[in-house]
Amino acid sequence: MIECLSLARRSLETAGDRFEHETMDIPLPPSPHRPPSLPKRSATRAKIGVVLSMLLACNLAAWCWAVAMFGSRPALLGACMLAYTFGLRHAVDADHIAAIDNVTRKLMHDGKRPVTIGLMFSLGHSTIVVLASAAIAAAAFGLRERLDAVRDVAGTIGTAVSTVFLFAIAISNLLTLRAVIQSYRRTRPGSAHDDAAPHAHGLLARVLRPLTRIVTKSWHMYVLGVLFGLGFDTATEIGVLGLSAASATHDLPIWSIMVFPALFTAGMTLIDTADGMLMLGVYGWALRDPARKHRYNVGVTALSAALALLIGGIEGIGLIGDKFALHGSLWDGVGALDAHLGSTGYAIVAVFAGSWLFAAGYQRRRVRTGARV
Repeated sequence: MIECLSLARRSLETAGDRFEHETMDIPLPPSPHRPPSLPKRSATRAKIGVVLSMLLACNLAAWCWAVAMFGSRPALLGACMLAYTFGLRHAVDADHIAAIDNVTRKLMHDGKRPVTIGLMFSLGHSTIVVLASAAIAAAAFGLRERLDAVRDVAGTIGTAVSTVFLFAIAISNLLTLRAVIQSYRRTRPGSAHDDAAPHAHGLLARVLRPLTRIVTKSWHMYVLGVLFGLGFDTATEIGVLGLSAASATHDLPIWSIMVFPALFTAGMTLIDTADGMLMLGVYGWALRDPARKHRYNVGVTALSAALALLIGGIEGIGLIGDKFALHGSLWDGVGALDAHLGSTGYAIVAVFAGSWLFAAGYQRRRVRTGARV
């Protein structure tokens, strides 16, 4: 009897492994001793639901906190709304979108399904905002002078980290693009080797491997978000809100002032997490069909590399021009682009979403007409 139950259990586990292999298009080694689990797509949907529910609950809690602190002070509630919109606005900065989208594509290419890429990145970035705001609220105006003294150094570090990372991930994408094109030319869609993951073996790839592989798990994006946040641009905005509130009332405790960075964090994490999940769905849709995966990989990888190079180039040239006070048509033009780089994030999200909608519509039209994909 025990042997029959053991045989039945192993058969069910093997069938589950085959189901995951066929539905996710990711090779899985046979593991008769692994406990049964939900298919990856179902598990991912469940995780997405949990994460979004927690984020919405945190947003609601932040606003309940704000109303509890400033319910009788409409002016301060208006400042709370301003802090929240700062978070919503900063979440779509071009460097945020480029980092989240590129890392999501990289991890999915490695066979992973990262749900919390955007969440971890925005939490890391928000850590700088919260710490700076707490320090400003604790030390009041005296700390603002010290913060101004270190702002240039911190801003340079943050911009440099952002530029280097974007260039590294762009070069990695270009190497991946070359490998994908070569693989597509060597094999026919649907052949036995169609799912082989391309690897770059050149000298440049070996040199850049430590940089491009620095993010191999979702939580690694937290560290990267902290480094990106060293620019202090948004931290000082929230700090100014805290100082304004303190100077207007003269009796606000620190836990009341911390409502502002909390609302900023709530807004930014909500949008950045949604962007990461959007990219997860886009890339997952492409990975479910080998031929579609090849075509979409070529297009999206090229687009990701181009955007990363563009944004990294604008940030890098803008940093050089600012530090060395360079002027001219090139430097002034790049400086203007750098100053308005935040609005570029909306365009990037629209381009990726539009490319997926176009590809999905084209795929459905081909299926309806009976064409073979």
